[in-house]
Amino acid sequence: MTTTHPQGSEPAPYAHEHTPRLDLAARHPEFYRAMIRLEAAAAKDVDPTLYHLIKIRASQVNHCAFCLDMHTKDALADGETVQRIVQLSAWEESRHFYTEKEAAALELTEAVTVLTEGFVPDDVYERAAKHFEEDELARVIAAVIAINAWNRIGVSTRMVPGHYTPGAYKK
Repeated sequence: MTTTHPQGSEPAPYAHEHTPRLDLAARHPEFYRAMIRLEAAAAKDVDPTLYHLIKIRASQVNHCAFCLDMHTKDALADGETVQRIVQLSAWEESRHFYTEKEAAALELTEAVTVLTEGFVPDDVYERAAKHFEEDELARVIAAVIAINAWNRIGVSTRMVPGHYTPGAYKK
């Protein structure tokens, strides 16, 4: 037996994804405050332009719509170009939009984000190490780890994108 639905009455295949599951900040405020402190520590002394690129790229890889909404708006508000943000999902084919240092950070971001494919390859780490002093490299890695944690919060609790105002969480 085949069931037919009048046009427009069938539910959208991903409708559930727009309904938040849990307000983690309200239900576990101690953890959430710790995440905010982690974010502040990770952002310390990292070039803001680079930090935006790291956060956007990791959020793309992790399919975190809430973080993409937030970080693209913040990046645009801080002067990032639409073209560089749009090309970020294909940065390897669009390298001319990014500095070598940014490309090394993006490559490292992807390697740290997608650990299911194995360890961070030595050649990726070495390329990043050529562009960053050790302290700066440690901060880049910390930034990648922090945004990955936020992405996991956003995706698992189904935080709803589209309502963020640029700079809303800046101190």
